[in-house]
Amino acid sequence: ELDYKRVIGGLLVQDRDTVQEERDEMKVVTKRHPTEQEWGDLLFAFRVAKHVKSNAIVIARDLATLGVGAGQMSRVDSTRIAIEKARFDLKGAVVGSDAFFPFPDAVELAIEQGVTAFMQPGGSKGDEAAIEACDKHGAAMVFTGRRHFLH
Repeated sequence: ELDYKRVIGGLLVQDRDTVQEERDEMKVVTKRHPTEQEWGDLLFAFRVAKHVKSNAIVIARDLATLGVGAGQMSRVDSTRIAIEKARFDLKGAVVGSDAFFPFPDAVELAIEQGVTAFMQPGGSKGDEAAIEACDKHGAAMVFTGRRHFLH
């Protein structure tokens, strides 16, 4: 199945993203594993991020979306927007990201606001720095191995 999108001067054709990752296919990459509550919220946030424009950051808690940031040139800018939309009420919240974190800045920013767990595809040269940021602050991070980056 294909998705079609009109762009200036042409047509963008991409495969329709119909994949639903399963928890047993994912990898916890931090010292701390997500709690059962966090797992549910992470899966929810990641599935929402799949349907949001590129550089999607979805902040969720209790199976509800608190804030979404997307369509920005950088992941940290998307994170800032999501935090603002969540009205800075992130204690115990999680982040689902449609693509990897190339730098730890967005992870650290979210942790400073109260985020406790992250789900992302992984696969960046900067993965280790993002993992270290989580370990330093006792947050959990899960890699899915699959991007959901929409254009």
